[in-house]
Amino acid sequence: MPRLLHVSDLHFGRPAVPEQIEAIETLIQRERYDIVAISGDVSQRARFGEFQRAHVFIRDARRVSKVICVPGNHDVAWWEAPLGLRSSDRMYEGYRKFISPNLEPVVSVPGVTVIGLNTSHGITLRTITWNMRDLSVIGDLRPSQIEYARAEVARAPVDDVKVILMHHNPVKGELSQRHGLKHTPRILGAFADMGVDVVLCGHDHQEAIHYVEHTRRGTIVSTAGTVSNRSRGGRPSSLNVITIDDRHIDVQTFVWSAADNVFVPGPNRCFPR
Repeated sequence: MPRLLHVSDLHFGRPAVPEQIEAIETLIQRERYDIVAISGDVSQRARFGEFQRAHVFIRDARRVSKVICVPGNHDVAWWEAPLGLRSSDRMYEGYRKFISPNLEPVVSVPGVTVIGLNTSHGITLRTITWNMRDLSVIGDLRPSQIEYARAEVARAPVDDVKVILMHHNPVKGELSQRHGLKHTPRILGAFADMGVDVVLCGHDHQEAIHYVEHTRRGTIVSTAGTVSNRSRGGRPSSLNVITIDDRHIDVQTFVWSAADNVFVPGPNRCFPR
């Protein structure tokens, strides 16, 4: 029965809350999840020192679990290559140095395959909108990335639960009333068509569990809230735990209890496979 810990938006740097990070580190060592999935924004300003602390978090988690991480918009030094004026490699220098040279990794354990997709591309012609707040913030998946995901899903064992890990939320946030990702109906439709069961994301800084209906099949969307002092609407920090068996996919949210200094059970939803 595989279990995945889904955390997002750790924001190492000034927004990080040490006692919350320490509680997660303790949880990982105690529970020994099959996979720890981090859906981006491990840093606040893409600074090397922030990435170094995230590296320690990931290094320690790898002692007991497989770990997969993708970049978030805060992990991208977009000012190094705005609108593609310089090589995009400059934007990911810190992330690649301290977190992973691979921006779209794949990990698997018996019963689950997790495919990472990088939705954080800085400021490009594809991500520019009429809303100035979207600059460097909005996420995007290019057609080549969709085809990459399709190939990885096809390569996975047929009975595996197929999971996409990305930063930007494809479902509108309850408080923000915004999608983090462009072209969400098309992308979610493509995921359903290729056989994706679960999407793990963050970015919105508010926890949520959704089920998106499609003609052929539905897609579970686990949005992990931030683990920092940047939660939306004063909500507590949170994380999600996904448990998979032969018949069900269970998504359990845990929220921070300041009184007890631990993450305690919150909303829960269970879906048939």
